[in-house]
Amino acid sequence: MSNIDMYCVTNKKLNYLEKLPYYLGGVGKEEFNDKYIIPKTFDNIFYKEKNYSELAFQYWIWKNKLKDCKKDWIGFCQKRRFWIKSEADRSSVSIENLNSNILTMIDSNDHGYESFICKSIKVSNVKKIKLIKRGWKNLLKDPLIFFKKYKQNINLHFDMHHGYNNLGKAINQVDEKDKYEFQDYVNQRDYFNPHIMFIAKPHVAKKWFDTLFPWLERCENIFGFNNLKGYDTTRIYAYLAERYLSFWFKKYTHYKELPWVFIDEKY
Repeated sequence: MSNIDMYCVTNKKLNYLEKLPYYLGGVGKEEFNDKYIIPKTFDNIFYKEKNYSELAFQYWIWKNKLKDCKKDWIGFCQKRRFWIKSEADRSSVSIENLNSNILTMIDSNDHGYESFICKSIKVSNVKKIKLIKRGWKNLLKDPLIFFKKYKQNINLHFDMHHGYNNLGKAINQVDEKDKYEFQDYVNQRDYFNPHIMFIAKPHVAKKWFDTLFPWLERCENIFGFNNLKGYDTTRIYAYLAERYLSFWFKKYTHYKELPWVFIDEKY
């Protein structure tokens, strides 16, 4: 029996997801069947789903389900992005063998941890043409970014892909106890743990959500919803949460990074 309540969030009905031993969360515009939990009832922010993405489902779990979790762990993954067993051959995982490779149990040797986050991804070594095209404001401020990879940090990456200084504006809304450390974190590192995916003890998940969602609500006063368009900013609240997750879980929990896989197949 699994010791994780694992929720997989998707915006599409997919047969291969329905075969997994996970709870399924349906977001977006699709009409889902009763195999999916639709976060539109009770305390919810489904009306923000376009800009919050899978966070709309996580909010629903926080407000309506988390207190009833009886398992040792609660976790989240996504359509096409899954936790896999440590011994799995990441390069050979596919839809066909996904069920035998996904993570369903936290090993007893890892019970000393409080949380698990995705193995990190690098954001440095940016192509020069992309730096000129999307990071020119940063280059004007600090031309050495063009030559020094260590200056190609999380903050630069966010500026280039999700709006110049948007991360800085959001960090100003972070609680005082985290604000300056988080700012240093995004300025000093060229990697982060992606996808707003985590596995944690239920009480740790609650502390995370208790911090995350009030911060994002404060950010709404800056970014709103009406002017969020295109890849860069439509889902800005999800992108902000993704960066904050990397910092928060490392500061406040005894964590371990676990492998994950992206299933890039037609469905």
